[in-house]
Amino acid sequence: MTLAGPISLAQFMATANAHYYATRDPLGTAGDFTTAPEISQMFGELIGLWCADLWDRAGRPDVAWVELGPGRGTLAADACRAMAKAGFTPPVHFVETSPVLRAAQATRAPGATWHDSIDTLPTDVPLLIVANEFFDALPIRQLVKGAQGWFERLVACQDTLFLPIAGKQIPDAVVPETLRHATPGSVIETSPASVAILRGLAQRIVAQGGALLAIDYGYDGPALGDTLQAVRGHQYANPYENPGEQDLTAHVDFGTLAAAALVERAAVAGPIGQGAFLTALGIDARAAVLSKAAPDRTEEITLDKTRLTQEMGDLFQVLAVSAPGWPNPAGFA
Repeated sequence: MTLAGPISLAQFMATANAHYYATRDPLGTAGDFTTAPEISQMFGELIGLWCADLWDRAGRPDVAWVELGPGRGTLAADACRAMAKAGFTPPVHFVETSPVLRAAQATRAPGATWHDSIDTLPTDVPLLIVANEFFDALPIRQLVKGAQGWFERLVACQDTLFLPIAGKQIPDAVVPETLRHATPGSVIETSPASVAILRGLAQRIVAQGGALLAIDYGYDGPALGDTLQAVRGHQYANPYENPGEQDLTAHVDFGTLAAAALVERAAVAGPIGQGAFLTALGIDARAAVLSKAAPDRTEEITLDKTRLTQEMGDLFQVLAVSAPGWPNPAGFA
């Protein structure tokens, strides 16, 4: 019996997801999961109107519209259509590395500019950034409480199987003080990659103006819990099986992301539930308009609205990060 490795859970997750997203379109009934923009046009339209409203109240400056991890480009297409009706037609920038998804995005946003990372985004105008189900796919570390202290969870390969193991003990000082004395078996998740990206974007927003809207399933942490999960064919799977062939995600710690933005002196609103946010933006009125235009789709539209605002309403959280001096973003009253 041989044991190879081990590597950090963050490295395992990053490598697996890099292959996964580079080699397929994971969305829709034929894929592994469905996101809010694929459920209903209302989601992207309301996000677009949120951006247009903020741009209008900021004095209608020249801005760049950015989406992180834009999937098939569905959100962008719906958002841009809604923004255009409000007189807002900014250049579109996508942060996307998957060639498969870039091809899909090109059909829905043919004038877009693509970036491999946030480092090459425009530096001379304010940025309006949308990140829907982006942070959940970024790699995490897990710290596990043992009988004698805290250990980092690693991943080893035994024969042809990947499995989690305990690494070296880590100093208690690394663990948030409020969680330090948790019972054995407790798990704390951190995502240095998420914090680094959030801080980089917050620095840009503070320097250039603009805002970031992050929407994802998550919680207001830090908190205890193992949320690493794999989804394949719309079913949950063992995250340590078939690396690179299924989507690996973890719940987003919005409290830590908000704290990272505040460190960079950005303004923060939220997090609040997606249901409350979409309701505040007017999803009920939009659903009524769509139903009146297509009465035969009324039941479908109502079910889609229910899914976005109730089934996903509290599980998904919304956080806004904005530049000092910019208007307060809508939806967070």
